[in-house]
This record gives sequence, structure tokens and C-alpha cells, in this order.
Amino acid sequence: MGLIEPVLEILLINILLSGDNALVIAMASRNLPKNLQRKAIQWGTIGAVALRILFVFLMINLLKMPFIQLIGGILLLFISYKLLVDNHEADHIKSGESLQEAISIIIFADVIMSLDNVLAIAAIAESNLLLIIAGILLSIPIIMTASEFILKLIQKFPIIIFFGAALLAWTGGEMILKEKQIQHLLDAVGFSNLAFLTSITLISLIIGGLKRKRNQRTT
Repeated sequence: MGLIEPVLEILLINILLSGDNALVIAMASRNLPKNLQRKAIQWGTIGAVALRILFVFLMINLLKMPFIQLIGGILLLFISYKLLVDNHEADHIKSGESLQEAISIIIFADVIMSLDNVLAIAAIAESNLLLIIAGILLSIPIIMTASEFILKLIQKFPIIIFFGAALLAWTGGEMILKEKQIQHLLDAVGFSNLAFLTSITLISLIIGGLKRKRNQRTT
């Protein structure tokens, strides 16, 4: 079970956080002729994944620096919140008019939008190169084939988003606990790690869930 659990966590995070990336690919290539759409998707995804690999290895090294675990944990909490409250606006994604333009749009957009994905994989993998490679390899078929399907599945079963947001918040909490100062503070006040992780996960879900409901009412 040692490797299976984190691999499953990475797979779930990839499914949830790759929805936007997959949608970018679909929208960026929508105006191309059918025979060029597949090429745009293939080369755009290859370029995006190559840069994602570079980012993950950079992130692994960064996570060894002081206070980076704390910052990374806070960012994951924000990503958890963002996952709950974000609306997917497909119509605002630019479409490429040529194969080269579509590929460049896909790579550029994916790089910007993959930072959350990269941080989550790096946090779950904890410098385990095998898990990092597995996480990135899992992202390739997900991004290439699952765009509209992922979004429709999430819309039909919104509990998936809450489960993923909880996993991200929990992982963010675990990163925060790796900072010695935070651990000493919790020990001083007699707050257990389990109580901290449970509290921070529930708070993230409650705040994000309330904001999600408010957004749904206004739309």
C-alpha cells in the first residue's frame, strides 16, 4: 500500500486540476481543420508536459528551503479554496488560427495553469522520483483525452470536487506541519497534528463551500 495510496492521490488531483488544462487544449484548437487538431493537441501537450516536468523538479528543490513548506502549504490551501469556487469560462479561451499559434497557446496557458498541479504532485510525492514521474505520466492521457468529460463529470457529481479540495487542504496542512516553528507552536498549545489537519481541512471546505453556493446563486 506504500506507493498505491499516493499514486491514487496524484491521479485524483490530476483529474481535478487538469480539467482547465484539457479545456484550454480543446478551445485553442477548435478553429483548426480536423487533420491539424490532433497535431495541435499532441504537440501542445508534449510541450506542456515537458515544462511541467521541469517545474516539478524545480519545486522539489525549492521545498527544501526554509519556510517554503509553510508557503507551499498556504498555497495548497488557496488552491483547495479556488477549486471549490472557480467557474470554468470556456468561451473566453483564445483559439489559434494556425497549428503553430494553437500549439503556443496550449503550452503558454498550460504552463500558467499547471502551477497548482505541479505543487500538489511535489507535495504528495515528497521528493520520491518514482511518484513524481508516475504523477506526470498520469497527467498526459488525462489532459489529452478528458477535457469536456472531466468537466461534465464534476458538474454531475460535485462531491468529487469537495473530496479533491479536502485532499488538497489536508496535503497543505501536512506541508505546514513540516515547518519546525509551526510544530513547536502546536506542541506548546497542546494541539495535536490530527486536530490541526482536521480543523484546517474543515475550515477550507466550509469557507470554499459557502463561497461556491454564493457564486451559484448569483449565476
